[in-house]
Amino acid sequence: MALTLLGPAAAGRAEPPQGASSCTGCHALNPALVTAIPRLPGHSAAELAGQMQAFRNGQRPSTVMGRIAKGFSDREIEAIAEWYAAQK
Repeated sequence: MALTLLGPAAAGRAEPPQGASSCTGCHALNPALVTAIPRLPGHSAAELAGQMQAFRNGQRPSTVMGRIAKGFSDREIEAIAEWYAAQK
């Protein structure tokens, strides 16, 4: 939500929002890297936020994501999702 208030230019900023660094340990930002874990850029913010909320609420089974997602508020999830959606 914080990025929404700042507008589209803020969503494309180079610096990730607080908490986004916990994603890069498994989800590669570099498109040249091929991993079993899906890349987050290229997905819509709504899709990313929905998946994180489903992990957090236990609606989507996981090994690690549920524990990570529980640490984020709705606003933090939205900011992280918007930032990743704006990445190429």
